Amino acid sequence: MADKREFLPVSQEDMEKRGWKECDFILVSADAYVDHPSFAAAIISRVLEKNGYRVGIIAQPDYNNPESVTVLGKPKYGFLVSGGNMDTMVSHYTVAKNKRTYDYYSPGGKMGYRPDRATIVYTKMIRRKYGNIPIIIGGIEASLRRMAHYDYWSDRVMKSILIDSNADIISYGMGEKSIVEIADCLQGGLDIKDITFVRGTVYKTKNIDNVTDYIMLPSFENILNDKKKFAESFYIQYCNTSPQNSKTLIEPYANMYIVQNIPAEPLTTREMDSVYSLKYVGDYHPMYEEQGGIPAIKEVKFSVISGRGCFGGCSFCALTFHQGRTVQTRSHESIIAEATRLTWDKDFKGYINDISAPTANFRKPSCQKQLEHGVCKKRQCLFPKPCPNMEVDHSDFISLLRKMRQIPGVKKVFIRSGIRFDYLLADPKCDSLIKELCEHHISGQLKVAPEHVSDNVLRHMGKPRVNVYNEFVEKYRKANQQLGKPQYVVPYLMSSHPGSTLKDAIALAEYLREIKYSPEQVQDFYPTPSTISTCMYYTGYDPRTMEPVYVARSSGEKAMQRALIQFRNPKNYDLVHKALCLAGREDLIGTGPKCLIREKYVKSSSRPSGAGGRGRSKLR
Repeated sequence: MADKREFLPVSQEDMEKRGWKECDFILVSADAYVDHPSFAAAIISRVLEKNGYRVGIIAQPDYNNPESVTVLGKPKYGFLVSGGNMDTMVSHYTVAKNKRTYDYYSPGGKMGYRPDRATIVYTKMIRRKYGNIPIIIGGIEASLRRMAHYDYWSDRVMKSILIDSNADIISYGMGEKSIVEIADCLQGGLDIKDITFVRGTVYKTKNIDNVTDYIMLPSFENILNDKKKFAESFYIQYCNTSPQNSKTLIEPYANMYIVQNIPAEPLTTREMDSVYSLKYVGDYHPMYEEQGGIPAIKEVKFSVISGRGCFGGCSFCALTFHQGRTVQTRSHESIIAEATRLTWDKDFKGYINDISAPTANFRKPSCQKQLEHGVCKKRQCLFPKPCPNMEVDHSDFISLLRKMRQIPGVKKVFIRSGIRFDYLLADPKCDSLIKELCEHHISGQLKVAPEHVSDNVLRHMGKPRVNVYNEFVEKYRKANQQLGKPQYVVPYLMSSHPGSTLKDAIALAEYLREIKYSPEQVQDFYPTPSTISTCMYYTGYDPRTMEPVYVARSSGEKAMQRALIQFRNPKNYDLVHKALCLAGREDLIGTGPKCLIREKYVKSSSRPSGAGGRGRSKLR
């Protein structure tokens, strides 16, 4: 029943079995080799294969051994380099900049298989061995660093990764269209330095005489020395991420220019179907079996990707820069065909873990105007409230879920990638939609992302007001009550986001007290490249308005804001006490029903113990 699927070559022996003397392209990735469409390297390599190119894979080469990039020989056309599915710095470090102890994208989850800033390291290794061979970099690490950017880990502004890596060109965004066009140009004999016209790419040049219809960004020297200029440059870039209404951007450096061509066109449904119907094996390479496999496959092996792109517009999310705000989806037929193949797997237990997308209930662009004119540059679809032009319709989403439930062998289809609750509430049929989700697609808990409750913080986050979240929770509660199901909402919460003061953090703690919820985990705001929130964190300005923004920078204040969200944890008592005193909210310390913590009892030093027995305790 199952069709024959093979991994791409990872060794000279694999190449010989295929009768290859050389590869056309070699893809070097910081992730272990997993041939599954949730992994970017798998998609890019299979897309090139479909277009007639021979692609080899070097996964996690030994960065201490330059010879490790030579195991497949010299490719005919060039190298492709990716930092992997996650930014390597995020993979390696917590928001407190402590080393992580587990790597989901490496054999057995062990650390140490890849370097920091892997894209730069690998590219330099290839340059040392092969000189001027064409090198194309891509993936999330390169895509979000395509222009000068703030680097949280070194706390400085860095140049475009194209300069620091000495690569030839960046394929930014999702890359399927641009990588094939680049490959065709190289196959046709064009020099890599002359490939300056491909959409969705960034290149470097000393001469911009032939560039037309562009916006000149502030120079690297200007943004390095002026945070307002950095914010200005960032917002110009943010407003030019839609393929239909963007312009070419140029960033000047002392001796060259970085030129960003307009984004690639989004994939049509037919093109999406084609990408996800390629001959993926759907698992990690067997060479990792003895090391315990690759942990990252566990969550996605029995999930199906339904779409990409998001018009949610959260300030802390990099999707606007990487996938864009135009929603692109696969057809029902394509999704069902993949789900059916999952049921053939010997390890399938009847559960589809997720119908995944950046936002699961986005199944089409927010309005028809986007397809012709692009997304609005300076307006959001859902924030501060849903745009009157937005077309809210969940019928396709619900129809898809119903079809998935009917696949023979499927017991349950879960939605774990997230529901955008404000979009759901904007649908006149939201009550019946919520009830159907509760009845068939949730197992005990539904994770949603209000992130905060302070309207001040939510405004900077680009998230709806807390009353919208409260309305959703009440409808969810009623639906489960009608169904007789003990199911709950688990809110994702974020501390120390730009704009959040101790007063805001206390307001969130008071809200959690009222709803009697104790979060087990809290996400500190993590300043990753190319987000509005990171721009605010670095500059202290909201690039959309250029208004000053309060930023909690010290580790002490960040710890207090995080502790307030988990005020019931005894380990956080001292931090919570300190925060409440600093904010002048001692009224929340005591035994009253509104108090967050009790006064702490300490042994008195004013009265010695004696015949009266032990010394008394007093309130601190």
